[in-house]
Amino acid sequence: MPLNKMVKMKYVLVLLLLCRGLSVVAQETKPAFDGHTWVAPYTLPTPKDWGIERFPLPISFAPSIAYQGVEDIRFTPGWGKASSEEYWSYAFLWYLDGKINMDAATIESNLKAYYTGLISVNGSNIPSEKLIPVVTAFKAIKKAKGDIKTFSGSVVMLDYMEQKLITLNCKVHWKTCKGSNKTYIFYELSPQSFTHPVWASLGQLWLDFKCEKM
Repeated sequence: MPLNKMVKMKYVLVLLLLCRGLSVVAQETKPAFDGHTWVAPYTLPTPKDWGIERFPLPISFAPSIAYQGVEDIRFTPGWGKASSEEYWSYAFLWYLDGKINMDAATIESNLKAYYTGLISVNGSNIPSEKLIPVVTAFKAIKKAKGDIKTFSGSVVMLDYMEQKLITLNCKVHWKTCKGSNKTYIFYELSPQSFTHPVWASLGQLWLDFKCEKM
């Protein structure tokens, strides 16, 4: 076979293999998650003046929490204002793939990793002598309506915004929905005591949650 014909055949073969490889990559590459445009298949209200943020799981700052899904956050209007009674008061939903079991020890481990990572990415200007380990403690309580289990506890950590110790009281709801291979874990958090009115606002989010998009 003439040399130039062999070269042409090899060139065509290389092009075919390259095109095939690009096709496989294109099929396997998923579009990046965009929390601004993502449409939730459930209903979780956003009250007036509350903030909202969404990002994919696993979480970039806590990769040891290996769930697959989406975190869907609701911030009270005063969440980032140290002078507000709503300071650090917010809630977030983990919308997770599969049926996942939950207990107090798992919640403690997950939230310890979560807030340790959160402080790390937001606390680059914090002096090392102020850094303290995150401490979590939870227990099962009387379950709320519709929950598989309900938990109560606390997260003791360094407030990276004010650079001082803070204790976040926390309620956690574990739920699944009929006909869905998904798990819903809903966290309500505030440094206020459980008798403070802010808990009624946080709790209402879960009362108004629906498995379907309304």
